[in-house]
Amino acid sequence: MRRRKLLTGALAAGATAIVGAGTASAATPSGDPAAGLEEALFRPPAAQPVPLTLLTAQTAAARRAFRAAHYTDLGQALPGLLATAAATRNAATGRARQQASGALARAYVLTAELASKQHSDAAWVAADRALLAARESGTPVPVGEASRVLAITMRRSGRWSSAVHLLTREAAELDAAEERTAAVRTTLLLTAAYSAATGGDRSAALALLDEAEEDVERLPEVPGLFTVEATRAQVDIYRIGALNALGIPDMGVKVAAGLNVNHMPTEERRARAWTDIGRMWHALGDGTQTFAALRQVELEAPQEVRRPALRALTSDLLYGPARVQGLREFAVRTGALAA
Repeated sequence: MRRRKLLTGALAAGATAIVGAGTASAATPSGDPAAGLEEALFRPPAAQPVPLTLLTAQTAAARRAFRAAHYTDLGQALPGLLATAAATRNAATGRARQQASGALARAYVLTAELASKQHSDAAWVAADRALLAARESGTPVPVGEASRVLAITMRRSGRWSSAVHLLTREAAELDAAEERTAAVRTTLLLTAAYSAATGGDRSAALALLDEAEEDVERLPEVPGLFTVEATRAQVDIYRIGALNALGIPDMGVKVAAGLNVNHMPTEERRARAWTDIGRMWHALGDGTQTFAALRQVELEAPQEVRRPALRALTSDLLYGPARVQGLREFAVRTGALAA
């Protein structure tokens, strides 16, 4: 009980292109998938409204690109998707407008996720607009998803306490008895736990993790939330990340040993799992294990390992005391070291 209180701009062809996108574009390590997002937010391309079924299909295709870590293709598709979703919402009324607002909110969620991964300030604008559109949808699940990306943006700017406050407040308003809202609530608790950990609040971080763990043990797993699942594996990954942030990575070794990353459903989530495991080993001074985790990230999602945070980890390992076979070639290949 105590823990409870802690609390046509984008054409159909474009959507099809996202679904069929491969990883060939990952061969350009210096490319920034989020480069066009700022202009897309402030000077969107012209677009016409489309039927809700088509808008839903386009949003789903963009989500698949994110979950597959095809970030270059996602970055190319998002400007048109945002413009089309906004035009569709603006032209609709009543229930159709609410549904279009939900799709627009999720397009902004993807924009904020991609911008955050690339350390772009566009994440702030996208996350704020996501929450506004989500509230207009009148549906709690998009509101929770948008609150999560806004809190991530807050945390990245150093406002971890505000992030925790937003997340726990939104979590408290979600119905814990309904499966999908309960699952979203769990993801908010996990993000709040990691946010608290980045601020050094150990008691809050661990209590929020424990509450999220209680939730996933009490409720059936709900796959298919928009960008992250509410599962035991996700709880374990967030626990490893929080322990890293709190400066006690040794406590995460046992958690990592019991985690089967291969059972996680998407490339993006598996890559994130290996990232946190790599950070754990790096903090413990094990260069070989760190590099092994980085290689797993690359195998799962070649574009993920080229993100700024992963290139920084690679560079830090490269210039550290350990000499790891194959690391220099990996650093060149992923853009952490000039050829």
